[in-house]
Amino acid sequence: MRKKFFITIWALFFTVILAVAVAFWAIAKGYIGYMPNLSQLENPVNKFASQVLTSDGQLLGTWSYQRANRIFVDYRDIAPSTVQALVATEDVRFYEHSGIDFRALMRAIVKRGILRQKNAGGGSTITQQLAKQLYSERASSTMERLFQKPIEWTIAVRLERYYTKEEILSMYLNYFDFLHNAVGLKTAAKTYYGKEPKDLTVNESAMLIGLCKNPSFFNPVRFPERAVERRNVVLGQMLKAGYLTQEEVDSLSKQPLALNFHRVDHKEGHGTYIREYLRTVLMAKKPERDDYASWQNQKFYDDSVAWANDPLYGWCNKNKKKDGSNYNIYVDGLKIYTTIDSRMQRYAEEAMYNHVAKEMQPLFAAERKGKANAPYAAGISMEKVEQNLQRAMRQSERYLVMHRAGVSAEDIEKAFNTPTEMTVYSVDGEIDTTMTPLDSIKYYKGILRSGFVCMDTRTGQVKAYVGGLDYRHFQYDMASMGRRQVGSTIKPYLYALAMENGWSPCDVAPNVQTTYQVGNQTWTPRNGSRARYGEMVTLKWGLATSNNWISAYLMSQLNPKAFVRLLHEFGIMNQEIHPSMSLCLGPCDISVLEMVSAYTAFANHGIRTAPLFVTRIEDANGDVVGEFSPKMNEVISEESAAKMIVLMRGVIDGGTGARMRFRYNIKAPMGGKTGTTNDNSDGWFVGYTPSLAFGAWVGGDEHDVHFNSMAYGQGAAASLPICASFLKQVFADSTLGYSEDESFDMPAGFDPCSSSIDLSEDELDTVGDNMVIDDPEAL
Repeated sequence: MRKKFFITIWALFFTVILAVAVAFWAIAKGYIGYMPNLSQLENPVNKFASQVLTSDGQLLGTWSYQRANRIFVDYRDIAPSTVQALVATEDVRFYEHSGIDFRALMRAIVKRGILRQKNAGGGSTITQQLAKQLYSERASSTMERLFQKPIEWTIAVRLERYYTKEEILSMYLNYFDFLHNAVGLKTAAKTYYGKEPKDLTVNESAMLIGLCKNPSFFNPVRFPERAVERRNVVLGQMLKAGYLTQEEVDSLSKQPLALNFHRVDHKEGHGTYIREYLRTVLMAKKPERDDYASWQNQKFYDDSVAWANDPLYGWCNKNKKKDGSNYNIYVDGLKIYTTIDSRMQRYAEEAMYNHVAKEMQPLFAAERKGKANAPYAAGISMEKVEQNLQRAMRQSERYLVMHRAGVSAEDIEKAFNTPTEMTVYSVDGEIDTTMTPLDSIKYYKGILRSGFVCMDTRTGQVKAYVGGLDYRHFQYDMASMGRRQVGSTIKPYLYALAMENGWSPCDVAPNVQTTYQVGNQTWTPRNGSRARYGEMVTLKWGLATSNNWISAYLMSQLNPKAFVRLLHEFGIMNQEIHPSMSLCLGPCDISVLEMVSAYTAFANHGIRTAPLFVTRIEDANGDVVGEFSPKMNEVISEESAAKMIVLMRGVIDGGTGARMRFRYNIKAPMGGKTGTTNDNSDGWFVGYTPSLAFGAWVGGDEHDVHFNSMAYGQGAAASLPICASFLKQVFADSTLGYSEDESFDMPAGFDPCSSSIDLSEDELDTVGDNMVIDDPEAL
């Protein structure tokens, strides 16, 4: 009987052992639960945020899905104190086991499982925790979690077989979610302390590792007292493990958290507009007309041309990875090397903010203060104001969401007139306030908008790009998305056409007001000054003073259709530009980016360089998977470009752009042009030095919002100062390599006054009378 009992016991024992062995074999083969295959084990952490890097090696930002903002950091770049804190706290025998710590496991079974001691500690090793993070779904019950454990043990053993201890630690820290969208140690170090992982102090390392127990409970932002207590526990564990002395722990425990917290947000930081621009460009899909609204013909045209001709546009959907799938900037850990210079980007943002927000905005507010129709300009009726606000309301996100949800028009109207708590933009920072949504629309209408771009004239590399004052509140990009009337900044293209047709800066034209008859219509352009009225003036003087009569005269001597063709060759994409006499005064809409790119032709021997935003893209392994080079096209001849430099230097040295010299004391050789549209709705300045082309626009959210005074609204006052402030900082920064002593490269033997134009006295005598234009479409 006794013998039979022992036989039964041993049989049961070996049966259990065999069953466990079979179970683990089945788990290892994937017959029970999920077991990653070899390739997945060799590449377990495959979802990383893509990084946007500047040309000078600074991180501009990242792209990721929510809760996946992970940037890989190598073990060599992790502070030793971080590794020590992790091992001491989570797995003190990490370097001794092969994935499973049987001592810790038995302790957990006895103390937690049998004795129910909640503070007895867990039995999971760092490797097991990594296996859970990588491959286990969140368990919905205790029983489900118990079934997951053996699978994690098996995966942990296999991970230990494929990876070194250092690689396992690195993967663990790269994958852990430290809260506040700070996934991985690199992002966490930036979020909580504004540092690189290698620069973390012992206390900082202890605080971050303390989060591994329960990030939400020990959240240092919401619960700093708990975070300090947990950090000190980690310091105590480091003492037990021999990494710290008692004196060090006593000293460190008394220190505050000293957070430098900055939540990772794609709408904050430097370069927000360029980051969003690149994100949409890289992830763009092939344009299909059905995906665009009926009024988006120009947008569809722009995107179609970009898809066909720009390798960067839709790059992720044009290129495939080794596994045959398309690239994805949110998970593939790409490195996007941009042409943006972090210093120049900062100077551009500062220049715009200091001028538009700090100087122009108070002037605009003072001009409109107390006016019933504010922020709309004088002369805009209250009826028109109401129409504009109602249109803006119907276009707002709030209205569209409510309308799609089936809310009645009456209830929507009521909601827009109900006071609501909200956070709004101000030049001094965000303000928490209460106002109706309709009043908030009116409030934002009163904020001036702006756009700025700077490019290298020879390579087309975009060095700075600012689409507005604050991306969190103004997400419509006025550097490339927004097109506004360009006014007199269009005149250099007209003069370039004249130079191509044999004119020179020294040729003369009559400075008189003329009525032009085109078919059955007449057009009599106005001019802002009657200086030298009735005289024959040089074209150089005409452009320097931005004289409309000279521009109209030139247009009458040239072909408006040829002018439109030339505009397109300069890179102006707007397909709604029609040949007409009045086109010489800039009534058409063009973006800042298009204007700046076009002006590169003047400094670059007549060759326009298209904007280049990215030089190369690397995958997560550091392999180059995309390279990009400048695209150029010859627009005008080298001689015509040299003549344009002479003409446009006249604008800066003694014309409408002279503030660049006498007020801002910039001595660099420079060509440029100011522009102001009707009623001061748009203020422009576009210019170039031998190395840089740059441009700025300032205006209201819509044409009816503008300065009444031309003293403030004109391009020389509204936009030129942005460019001037930017240039002063660029030239003052010797590390950038730009000099005010650089000179334009002019052709050998160049004669600015060489001309093939010889107007007879009879032809000149007719000017001032009604002139008949043969082309009936020219008006």
